[in-house]
Amino acid sequence: MQCQTIVLGAGIVGVSTALHLQARGRKVILIDRAEPGSGTSHGNAGLIERSSVIPYAFPRELSRLLRYSLNRQPDVRYSLRYLPKAGPWLLKYWQNSSPAGIAVATRAMLPLVERCVEEHDALIEAAELGDLIKAKGWIEVYRNADAFATAQEEAHALKPYGLRYEILDRQQLHTREVDLSENVVGGIHWLDPKTVSDPGGLTRGYAALFVKRGGQFIHGDARTLRQVAGDWQVDSRQGPISAAEVVVALGPQAADLFKPLGYNIPLEIKRGYHAHYRPRAGAELTHSICDVQGGFVLAPMVKGIRLTTGIEFAASDAPANQIQLERCEAIARKLFPLGERIEAEPWLGRRPCLPDMRPVIGPAAHHKGLWFNFGHAHHGLTLGPVSGRLLAEMMTGAKPFTDPAPYSAQRFN
Repeated sequence: MQCQTIVLGAGIVGVSTALHLQARGRKVILIDRAEPGSGTSHGNAGLIERSSVIPYAFPRELSRLLRYSLNRQPDVRYSLRYLPKAGPWLLKYWQNSSPAGIAVATRAMLPLVERCVEEHDALIEAAELGDLIKAKGWIEVYRNADAFATAQEEAHALKPYGLRYEILDRQQLHTREVDLSENVVGGIHWLDPKTVSDPGGLTRGYAALFVKRGGQFIHGDARTLRQVAGDWQVDSRQGPISAAEVVVALGPQAADLFKPLGYNIPLEIKRGYHAHYRPRAGAELTHSICDVQGGFVLAPMVKGIRLTTGIEFAASDAPANQIQLERCEAIARKLFPLGERIEAEPWLGRRPCLPDMRPVIGPAAHHKGLWFNFGHAHHGLTLGPVSGRLLAEMMTGAKPFTDPAPYSAQRFN
């Protein structure tokens, strides 16, 4: 089977890349072992995060580092066994999280973040998925007056980025979310982002649009990628598939391909969990709520109220550990009247992260026809369509809407 471009990985990044290449006239085959949207794209908080103009940085305050060293915080935990392996990557992350490093990362990511909503909007309309989207923003909530005051200062500092937000005192917050507990002293309502009630369903809807427009989705194993007579070839359930170009959009599994090909890209995994809960009788959550101090999100989803956790550093294939989820759940129950958990076991996902807080988007330096699009960390859902557009512009010779140099894989070599 022959095509012009193979896209490996049917998460939000891969599906979006396939759609943008298809729209520019390429014959594309999308390949994944599983169904579209069943990996990392399935388990996030469902935020199209227009307000996250500052990347998530490694904490540098000594007091916070000391707290994290005890490994008892709800937002970040680590496996002691895995820490020596993650140590060199964490050091690079810490180094890039200096004020100067954050400024560089912010400038690099801003063109992608600024376009994230409009790129999603175009696909949502084409795929007729508007019923999964709410344009109500999301709310940060605070249980401590000092933390709330600091958050207000940080929000005001973002005014040059043109973000829309509202500061809510206790009464205003409870007017918008009547079932929040009295423990909450206030919040910040970010108005520009949109929320998704079924992130996996959104990705599957985009994949269905790709197929409707004449694309093919085929189950196959990206790890069989090889060069044959100048083309790239992958094994699938329908036999070998060949193309002149291939895109690696495998998220946390991208290293399975680029490492054997000789690319030294420092990709690390931040694990995270989610579980769904029924609200107690009569209770309702109408916005996605982020408890910044607790490091979790409560989001109204199709399956119930989804609680998503922060960061866990552990081996990618290590068994699930419910400690972090249990810590977050204990706080969440004091914040909102959660009922019973719906699933017997929580979902475990893996965020693909790079230490300079920006993805790899662009060509591989030493292999003709090999392209990368991975490493979107906490913002894969947010940035899938916009990074897919950027890569498609590069691959088809169009003028990129922004300078792609900050996302080059060559920055690590």
